[in-house]
Amino acid sequence: MLLNVMWAGFILVAVLTALVQAVVLGNTGIFAELVKAMFDTAKTGFEIALGLTGVMTLWLGILKIGEKAGLIAWAARALAPLFARLFPAVPRDHPALGSMTMNIAANMLGLDNAATPLGLKAMRELQTLNPTPDIATDAQILFLVINTASVTLFPVTIFAYRAQLGAADPTDVFIPLLLASYVATLAGVALTGSIQRLRLFDPVVLAYLGGMTALIGGVAWWFMRLPVAEMQAQSALWSNFLLLLAVSAMIIGALWQRVNVYEAFVEGAKEGFQVAVGIIPYLVAMLVAIALLRASGVMGWAIAVVKSGVVAMGWDARWVEGLPVGIMKSLSGSGARALMIDTLKTQGADSFVGRLVSIIQGSSETTFYVLAVYFGAVNIKNTRYAAGCGLFADAVGFAAAAGVAYVFFG
Repeated sequence: MLLNVMWAGFILVAVLTALVQAVVLGNTGIFAELVKAMFDTAKTGFEIALGLTGVMTLWLGILKIGEKAGLIAWAARALAPLFARLFPAVPRDHPALGSMTMNIAANMLGLDNAATPLGLKAMRELQTLNPTPDIATDAQILFLVINTASVTLFPVTIFAYRAQLGAADPTDVFIPLLLASYVATLAGVALTGSIQRLRLFDPVVLAYLGGMTALIGGVAWWFMRLPVAEMQAQSALWSNFLLLLAVSAMIIGALWQRVNVYEAFVEGAKEGFQVAVGIIPYLVAMLVAIALLRASGVMGWAIAVVKSGVVAMGWDARWVEGLPVGIMKSLSGSGARALMIDTLKTQGADSFVGRLVSIIQGSSETTFYVLAVYFGAVNIKNTRYAAGCGLFADAVGFAAAAGVAYVFFG
């Protein structure tokens, strides 16, 4: 429903703005500009999706090898002690704990096709512990908040879009993206845990979160002490090395488990082809609506107004160009993706803004979509404070994305 209103609203606002320009300002050429933008963008959307086919085929093939090697199960076992303390109302032998850890592990590995069914299964199992079936429990809320701000170790689609749109090194946003997404996740867990009065200072919780925070903080400190040029070079070096290391580990793990890695790759690659082709209608729809909004001048005017306010306060205003993606990310994944692609096209994939929107897009999930799908699956009507905590994590993720973009890319 929300996406339906936004899509229609973008188009109608663009047309109404063009009509005002034609009647009041005498700009009769605006209609031709809108029509040209509409057809050009429809063609571009198809070309982008077609170009993604090879990249998505490659990465989903590799991730299928990792899945068959047992990476999800391994990651779930690693997270189990932490989850047992974050969800004290869930008995330790209850199947919901296993489904939740498997879901978060799959999300971290970028295995969306596996993560969503596991997440829905976890919500149904948590619902069996719910004394008031139409009101969300604390455990369900925290699980949803972690999902909306979950760290993704393999942001494959971000790399794919950047490669397709001309980035010299599509993976140079990998480490900044990890930093921003971790901060967003930590903020979401901290706020929700505080509301639920969880024992966040439990030794096991501190060991997990403190250890990860120390590692992330150490990485950030090491990069921040480098000159900008050296920082960017080291970020690209380590990003590419870690990705190749992960690919090698998946293949070695699969061979150890006696998995036919070639057949596993082909199985995943077929899924990658279907994913790339399947997004064409959604991508074209949102790209056209956003192109009309931009061609009409509405988007430019809105950004200019915010920029002028930021400049008046004496701040650097480049981050404002990424604000539409940050806002849209909470509302619509396809809308945010289309805005990111539009920015990469108009500003350049290797521009500051191009890198910023790439980090924003990969640093959180679509809050309202996740809430609608997961709570809707178990008929929960009262979500209590879930949306507020999810949006807080989104806001922190945006601020963190802007911060690391300035640190890494100036």
